Amino acid sequence: MADFDPWDPAFLADPYPAYAELRAKGRVQYFEATNQWLVPHHADVSALLRDRRLGRTYQHRFTHEDFGRTEPPAEHEPFHTLNDHGMLDLEPPDHTRIRRLVSKAFTPRTVERLKPYVADLAGELVDALVEEGGGDLLTDVAEPLPVAVIAEMLGIPEADRAPLRPWSADICGMYELNPAEETAARAVRASVEFSDYLRELIAERRRHPGDDLISGLIAAHDEGDRLTEQEMISTAVLLLNAGHEATVNATVNGWWALFSNPGQLAALRADHSLVPFAVEELMRYDTPLQLFERWVLDDIEIDGTVLPRGAEIAMLFGSANHDPEVFAAPEKLDLTRQDNPHISFSAGIHYCIGAPLARLELAASMTALLEKAPTLRPTVAPTRKPNFVIRGLEGLSVEVG
Repeated sequence: MADFDPWDPAFLADPYPAYAELRAKGRVQYFEATNQWLVPHHADVSALLRDRRLGRTYQHRFTHEDFGRTEPPAEHEPFHTLNDHGMLDLEPPDHTRIRRLVSKAFTPRTVERLKPYVADLAGELVDALVEEGGGDLLTDVAEPLPVAVIAEMLGIPEADRAPLRPWSADICGMYELNPAEETAARAVRASVEFSDYLRELIAERRRHPGDDLISGLIAAHDEGDRLTEQEMISTAVLLLNAGHEATVNATVNGWWALFSNPGQLAALRADHSLVPFAVEELMRYDTPLQLFERWVLDDIEIDGTVLPRGAEIAMLFGSANHDPEVFAAPEKLDLTRQDNPHISFSAGIHYCIGAPLARLELAASMTALLEKAPTLRPTVAPTRKPNFVIRGLEGLSVEVG
């Protein structure tokens, strides 16, 4: 029997057998190590993401004491100030107000206008990889593409972009289960540095507005849509973190899955029209965000088990995306899969606002690699990051020709 152990390297290498065991055990199971209720089935996860009895936060209705929780350590305050004012961790009406403003930057028309820029940048990155005869797909293509795109949208000058990815990685370390104090210290330091930088950038955009999202948020504030400076900072950090973290990991997870399934890779190389289907299937097959947490704001019942107010639910996206009740032969990579209701972008009011942009970036880099590096192959088996919630690789060494 495969055990659910999110700190075991064997589990991290392949969590999907353990998920099958969880689904077989029932619809909800208590996991003592994190004091959470695990929900592994697609139907339940999908429904709970839309259930307003759950929330990403409880502080709009309850105190920590009400929930039997302790205040976060004072030394973690910079991280929590930054995190708690982003729309992902807010509930209506604050979530609604901020999302309405930000969504203007992610309309289908806006994303469509980005197509040439994204395609050109992906092509340039792949050209450089080919010219070198190979390299690290993670650092040479997967990271720079989405970081550049979201930084461009936010209006972050090119000369300032080098720390963005390290800041993001350090902050996202806090989203793992029971993060170590060293991880928390890195997240706090990154939160302070990133916030200080954005505070200066916002001041600069107030003096000299541009055609970018930060300038747009400032203008919306000045026109009466009240957005505090902290909300602007937290929104910018969230967009950068969420705007590239999933795309980076989906890219390298996806290509390693393709290399591990040569028949599917050959089919894709023979027919590039499969790219849109491949993007969806690869996000389902090895999900970049494995778990999404919600708080129980009002008692709910799942299959006869009452989860009381104050409980925390861990919705297992990776398991839901491999549920045989929804996906035929879920352990098989099938780039021709037509019916693919994966939940890698979440659902409900917290559905990923940047999903169309992520799909555009993934398709652009995949197309560029298929066209310009048709003989791309790995040189060594990659090392998986020692993370569970955000699933990715340390790198993916490849060669061309």
